[in-house]
Amino acid sequence: MTEHATALVAGANGIIGKALMQELGGRPGWRARALSRRPHGSADAIAGDLTDAGAIRAALAPAADTTHLFYAALAPQPDLAEEDRVNGAMLRNLLDGLEAVGAPLERVVLYQGAKVYGVHLGPVPSPFYEDENPRHIGPNFYFTQEDELRTRAARGGPAFAILRPDVVVGDAAGNAMNIAMVIGAYAALCRASGAAFRFPGPAHVYEGVFAQVTDAHALARASLWAATAEAARGEAFNYVHEPFRWRRLWERVAEALDLPLGPQMPMKLATHMSDKAPLWARLVAEQGLVDTPYARAVGWGFGDFVFHSDFDLVSDMGKIRRAGFGESVDSLAALLAAITRLQEAKVLPR
Repeated sequence: MTEHATALVAGANGIIGKALMQELGGRPGWRARALSRRPHGSADAIAGDLTDAGAIRAALAPAADTTHLFYAALAPQPDLAEEDRVNGAMLRNLLDGLEAVGAPLERVVLYQGAKVYGVHLGPVPSPFYEDENPRHIGPNFYFTQEDELRTRAARGGPAFAILRPDVVVGDAAGNAMNIAMVIGAYAALCRASGAAFRFPGPAHVYEGVFAQVTDAHALARASLWAATAEAARGEAFNYVHEPFRWRRLWERVAEALDLPLGPQMPMKLATHMSDKAPLWARLVAEQGLVDTPYARAVGWGFGDFVFHSDFDLVSDMGKIRRAGFGESVDSLAALLAAITRLQEAKVLPR
């Protein structure tokens, strides 16, 4: 690695990107620059639309010193084929733009999720091993992005490393895939309604299915390792914390938030919570919260996906540990810390 590295964080306003900017900001030898569609707020941040090849190339002129790219940008689409097309083009446009401005790019760190193993399509065997699960038939934008990096590296372009977290726990506001926001908002609305804190998924998921999360700040530290370690070059690594059963975590969240615990009750949050906008508005006014429209504040649909996944989700962690990165974080502590930060930022009601 160069003695002084300049990182470009694509998707800097997201859960992963926000944690990366914070971790990089305190690291000697690193300079961090944010790239996002919406303004970021840091001094030399770049605002740009990755779907527009010409516009992003023009916007990247100040990034000609980039040595490391952390690619955490994501544009969800309702159709898998369209999601593949859009997200594949976004990474390609960014890499082409950095090449055009002459950036001395050494390594790209790319983020994938458990969808790389096909969990969005139905039950798949676990644990998930990086080298044992053959690809399912696409479309899957993770495959497209990974192939893009492998092709460029093979022809002399930047090296790459891939990290595969699952259900990232962080404190970025306005993100539809923020499970801390989903659980924290559900807890606040239960409290305001005088309702018990019930797990909103099936009984067999609550009692018997293993789940896993990844703390955003631990992932950021793993990213710095992946960006610099020789053992990470050209490799993909699962990065999650120890799996848990939902009952164990849910009971401890209820205790920590001082909420009465009730039996699980399967419901679709996207439907059941749709009428809670007036209650949310009241809490915003009473607690002086950031006035984010209710429809954008919480990703109830993401919560439904997580709480209704009725098969074990367990990623094997042996590969990354053998390669040299072994940090782990307690899942409950990570979740509660993220909820607390969201409350302190006046994004989430208490």
